[in-house]
Amino acid sequence: MSDSISVRSALRSPRVLRTEVLAGLVVALALIPEAISFSIIAGVDPRVGLFASFTMAVAISFLGGRPAMISAATGAVALVIAPVMRDHGYDYLIATVLLGGLIQVVLALAGVARLMRFIPRSVMVGFVNALAILIFEAQVDHLVDVPWAVYPLTAVGIAVIVGFPRISAVVPAPLVAIVALTGFVLAAGIDVPDVGDEGALPDSLPAWFVPDVPFTLDTLQTIAPYALAMALVGLLESLLTAKLVDDITDTHSDKTREAMGQGAANVITGFFGGMGGCAMIGQTMINVKVSGARTRISTLLAGVFLLVLVVGFGDVVALIPMAALVAVMVMVSVGTFDWHSLRMLRRMPRSETTVMLATVVVTVVTHNLAIGVTVGVLVAMVLFARRVAHLADVERELVADANGTVSAHYRVTGELFFASSNDLYAQFDYAEDPGRVVIDLSASHVWDASTVAALDAVTTKYARRGTVVEIHGLNDASAEFHARLTGRLSGH
Repeated sequence: MSDSISVRSALRSPRVLRTEVLAGLVVALALIPEAISFSIIAGVDPRVGLFASFTMAVAISFLGGRPAMISAATGAVALVIAPVMRDHGYDYLIATVLLGGLIQVVLALAGVARLMRFIPRSVMVGFVNALAILIFEAQVDHLVDVPWAVYPLTAVGIAVIVGFPRISAVVPAPLVAIVALTGFVLAAGIDVPDVGDEGALPDSLPAWFVPDVPFTLDTLQTIAPYALAMALVGLLESLLTAKLVDDITDTHSDKTREAMGQGAANVITGFFGGMGGCAMIGQTMINVKVSGARTRISTLLAGVFLLVLVVGFGDVVALIPMAALVAVMVMVSVGTFDWHSLRMLRRMPRSETTVMLATVVVTVVTHNLAIGVTVGVLVAMVLFARRVAHLADVERELVADANGTVSAHYRVTGELFFASSNDLYAQFDYAEDPGRVVIDLSASHVWDASTVAALDAVTTKYARRGTVVEIHGLNDASAEFHARLTGRLSGH
């Protein structure tokens, strides 16, 4: 199947359409326990998370920029907005979701998607590996203090998911595992935890909802910090997931449209009483990597199937053993983890490995992918600054002119910015230099005010000794920058 297949061509191909439909069904089944658990984290009724997953998936299937990516209620967003629910109630929670969506739209228009280029590959690898660990860790709760039958059922489910593709690729292996294990448990009368034990499923459709909060500055001050955090966390996870799907499918997606789509989807979700959300990486991996979906059809149907299953067939869905869904998510975590990165540890520079491990550790400890990625980027910036700080090199040479007058020539090589120019002041031999000093900057570039300040400090110290300093070789941009700031940075 082509990775760049369109919705129109998918509708014309029974084979492709079958893949999209079945992928949407598998994702919908996997979304149910996740949405319920995230509702619990946020402190709301399970229906709030389930309805949010439905509206997010359907809305983003039309508005998003990354085909086949799944958006729904997520743990990261739930963690951010949980304090609002706890301290101020449901109406303020929905108001926060609405404001968060609007902020995402504004950030998208401001070009936030372009900031993705500043996330290093080592952070992306750490992000993926941490995600895999978190997905696996989330399944452990379903394997502790449970009937012994859960363990062989989970093992059988994993075996089916691994082995069934060798027999047939027509039906997704996770769907086969879910149906087979559910049928076996019901037929054998085995008492194991099921989806119904996770929380009550809704029995009605979502309805239009407008939060009953005062439209005042006090309300804005209350919800704005949480709305901003929700917007940033949601965009970060969504854009990183979009980039991950781009890599898997070898296709390009419109990140600005995706950011705007996430914001619009959250606004729509808020007006239907949902808790908001963002891209779901685990379910996206089920859709794209496990099931082979490539179009918006699978995303749309994931939302539609979710609503149909929980509202129309809630009694049946409630009977699905959690062991089956645990087996699916365990295999998703195994497939998501970048095992090649472990084999490359010995060959990678220590700085790259440090960044990757920092991202993984912080993400796993905080259970927040956004915090982990932010720390990873900061560590990468610090290590990069340390590395390039030593790239500026200063060479001294004494030169005599035709009259025998000796001058000291300093040739500065490298990029000059705050990290590399801070020790520039100490690179000159003030006491031993003759009355004329030439600083040649033809092999360097002035990037910031710190460098101009450093050069001013050098010329000032020479001036106190009666030494004349000439700065040569500045390129046009550096010369313009230097001329604008030199002599003006000191308040004295």
